[in-house]
Amino acid sequence: MAEQEVNLKKIIPIGVIILAIILLIVFWSRMTVTIESGHGGVLFRTFGDGIDTTKTYSEGFHFLAPWNKMHVFETRQQEISETMNVLSSNGLEIKVDISSWYQPKYFELGHLLRYIGTDYVNRVVIPALRSSVRSVIGRYTPEQLYSSKRNDIQKEIYEGTAQMLDEKHIQLNKILIRSIILPPMIKNAIENKLQQEQQSLEYEFKLEKASKEAKRVEIEAKGKARANEILNASLSRNILRDKGIEATLKLANSQNAKVVIVGGGEDGLPLILGDTK
Repeated sequence: MAEQEVNLKKIIPIGVIILAIILLIVFWSRMTVTIESGHGGVLFRTFGDGIDTTKTYSEGFHFLAPWNKMHVFETRQQEISETMNVLSSNGLEIKVDISSWYQPKYFELGHLLRYIGTDYVNRVVIPALRSSVRSVIGRYTPEQLYSSKRNDIQKEIYEGTAQMLDEKHIQLNKILIRSIILPPMIKNAIENKLQQEQQSLEYEFKLEKASKEAKRVEIEAKGKARANEILNASLSRNILRDKGIEATLKLANSQNAKVVIVGGGEDGLPLILGDTK
């Protein structure tokens, strides 16, 4: 009997160790978790307070109790694309192809899991985007959507969507309108109108250019006429006579032979005859 008791005392510890090893192997996958790059973890405590909203577990290897569970979220920027049929301000159906860049807020993953869940894209992101697109597009005409207002529309959709997602622990980074497709008849009408407006602007530009050229020629002509008036006013008969006498005296002093008849010319100017040789 004593020998049996000794053997039993040796077997029990060995059995416990073996059992512990078996349990460790069985529950190892539940006791450890590896969070990949670009992800964050939220711990759910089964026998505690449930979701731990105070901590986001970072990338790497983590131990946890086998009765707890780690929920892992991708925290990198992600994209969704939506093709929607929406109504413009005048009731015409417009096709919009739009993309959204978003990511969950890293330090609010616990709140995101508690109040929204892991399927937050379908529950929050897509509905918020659709709602904002319909609201904004509905305030514009097809012509505004096709031409000048695309940047304004994109900005308004971003602001509306970002406000809704911010309250749901999601960060919106950018909204991109990839295409706006109008009904063919409306598109052709708008293109024809824009072409006519462009031609009108070109015609107005040519008219303005011609008008400026005409004004330039007019100003130039008036300037020349004024200069002639001033010159004519300054050349009186007495001035011309004095200039003539001055020129005559200079010629008379030259060495070339000539005959000067004083008072023989028009207005009494001296008359100069050519070389007498």
